[in-house]
Amino acid sequence: MNNELEQQLNQETAQIYWRELQRFFASGNAIAVDASLDLTHVAAQIAADNATQLKQWMDAGLVDAVKDSQALQWYEANMLVWAVVIKPWVLVQPIIEKVH
Repeated sequence: MNNELEQQLNQETAQIYWRELQRFFASGNAIAVDASLDLTHVAAQIAADNATQLKQWMDAGLVDAVKDSQALQWYEANMLVWAVVIKPWVLVQPIIEKVH
């Protein structure tokens, strides 16, 4: 459906330290995306204004505004996150090292 948009968003996705995104968090524009979801797919659904899918993810706790406790934990850990901008939002997903 949004394959072309997802490819474009994938090219705009970058790794950044959470500390560099504090202004977006402070303005309420930082959105946490659970590691079980594909960040660019979520971004494409937001860009497409797919309210039904977004509500499902939000109800399941998979997509939500970054919470104060989460932001503090990421800040203290100097967490590296994947980020992509869908104005006015910045979607962030912590980079979790996979254990083999």
